[in-house]
Amino acid sequence: MVSLNNQAFDSLPYYDNDLEQYPILKEKVDKELMREPKVPQTMHPLVPPTFELFKPAELARVEAHQPLPPLDTVRYQLPAPTSSPGTDEEWRKAIQNAHAQLEHQRLRHTNLALLQTYGQNAWRINNYFLEETAKQSEKALEELKELTTELNRERKNSQTHYGAQLTTLETRWTELLSSILQIEMANIALEGEVERLRRKEEDMNGMS
Repeated sequence: MVSLNNQAFDSLPYYDNDLEQYPILKEKVDKELMREPKVPQTMHPLVPPTFELFKPAELARVEAHQPLPPLDTVRYQLPAPTSSPGTDEEWRKAIQNAHAQLEHQRLRHTNLALLQTYGQNAWRINNYFLEETAKQSEKALEELKELTTELNRERKNSQTHYGAQLTTLETRWTELLSSILQIEMANIALEGEVERLRRKEEDMNGMS
């Protein structure tokens, strides 16, 4: 725990109540705060962007109760040459398209087989990792909250303690200052009385 005993403070916000006693000070503070730059609304560049599960266009479609757009099946078709019987170049492009479609379907079949074999375990492992990450984040957050609460409590207790000492010293200083002023006034009165007696003595000596 951070110790506050060796720190110097120019104010005790947990103890001072000048703003409540002097509203004019609060007005000045509010005006000064209004001059401060506004907190930026955008996130720090290092903060990753918010993940959106659905795009705004898709959400708008669901809210409007519109059906899903039809699947684009053009890329899965195997068009033959438009001319009959077709040129060699047209048949070459048709054969290349057929090979590409066949390779695409083979890769899809392979991926589906891998997903069926290992997908469940990979999903469980990923979920377990996410749960552990969430638990660690929640634990770190709770520890930070406890540390902040403890630090604020220690700060408040320390400032309240030193504030009470300052108030006692200020009261004592005021009393001593008042005593000094009274003593000075008494000294002035005594000096005046001594001067009056001295002059009276001089007058009596002059008359004799």
